[in-house]
Amino acid sequence: MTRPLRRRHVLIAGSAMALTPPARAQGAADWPRIEAAARGQTVYFNAWGGSERTNAYLQWAAAQLAQRHGIKLEHVKLGDTAEMVKRVRAEKAGGRLADGSADLVWINGENFLAMKREGLLFGPWSEKLPSYAHVDIIGKPTTRIDFSEPVDGMEAPWGMAQLTFYADSARVPMPPASLAELLDWAKKNPGRFTYPKPPEFHGTTFLKQLLLEAGADRKTLYAPYSAEAFARTTAPLWAALDLLHPSLWKQGRQFPASTPVMRQMLADGELSISLTFNPNEAANQIAAKALPASVVSYQHSAGTIGNTHFLAIPFNARAKAAAQVAANFLLSPLAQARKADIRHWGDPTVLALDKLSAADRALFTGTAAPGQVGKPAPTLPEPHGSWVDPIEREWTRRYGQG
Repeated sequence: MTRPLRRRHVLIAGSAMALTPPARAQGAADWPRIEAAARGQTVYFNAWGGSERTNAYLQWAAAQLAQRHGIKLEHVKLGDTAEMVKRVRAEKAGGRLADGSADLVWINGENFLAMKREGLLFGPWSEKLPSYAHVDIIGKPTTRIDFSEPVDGMEAPWGMAQLTFYADSARVPMPPASLAELLDWAKKNPGRFTYPKPPEFHGTTFLKQLLLEAGADRKTLYAPYSAEAFARTTAPLWAALDLLHPSLWKQGRQFPASTPVMRQMLADGELSISLTFNPNEAANQIAAKALPASVVSYQHSAGTIGNTHFLAIPFNARAKAAAQVAANFLLSPLAQARKADIRHWGDPTVLALDKLSAADRALFTGTAAPGQVGKPAPTLPEPHGSWVDPIEREWTRRYGQG
């Protein structure tokens, strides 16, 4: 789900809602046996392929896994994780209950919800990984709750994300730190802000952020979707958008396709504020000379939506042992520190640094990104994943037909 990262948009069909008993992890506590079985296996890692930094990081991880564990990691590049969900669903429907096409997947949100409900996941396995002992399940509770759905050991946390805005301080000396301030700023600076067109992940996340800030009924959003409550619960979102859209780029009649497009628009001076789901993205781009040094990151002071993105193993994976070993390595301090380093990716770690040895903690020195305005904001948990598709459909009906 990253952001990076949408890779999701799945309809949970009524016929697919029936619960199917998940495949069970066999002997997951016997780690030496799992490591031995993993040697010589190939892991087909289905993961979003839209970032050069992410792809380069996975090439590094593949080299490490080959050297340390005799595992071949093949990155199957996805444009949207929904592609993989549909493929595994079709394999199950067609009776392909083993020798599946995916061994490890990068996933979260409604994609995880769909696979969990449809019995498309192997597990539980994740909390039996040796590296899981260092996961920050207290300070980062979304490592065990994915879009308000319990993980139940069916996926391993891999990285943290939180909705973050960034602005050119030369043009925005006091960035708006709430929905009310954003509405006021946009009215005074027409055409200088927008958001990606839903169902692009960042665009949908922006909608959820506005809904949580504008609405009073958060409790309903953290329970499974209710058709009866939809109009009442989402009314504050549509009211806020009706106020905001006339002040957006193109008066809200058109929307960029993605955050990379928005980032370039900000670099070109067309926009003054953009957004991301990686708090370190602006620092990454400044370091790469793609954004000016005057760009600063910030979050709405009362909190912004945050979540964890995960690694899961399909029920019919060929290489379940090697997939677990690969996930365990990707959770290791070495791999997590490199992933957190803005020179390589800049994706915040899921680990609790105070659980690590001094030597492992030292790996994280210098990985934090500069340029944050104000204190990091509280993390607002994601609404339940079942709300995403109805919100996107209603947004499209109201605003997306132009």
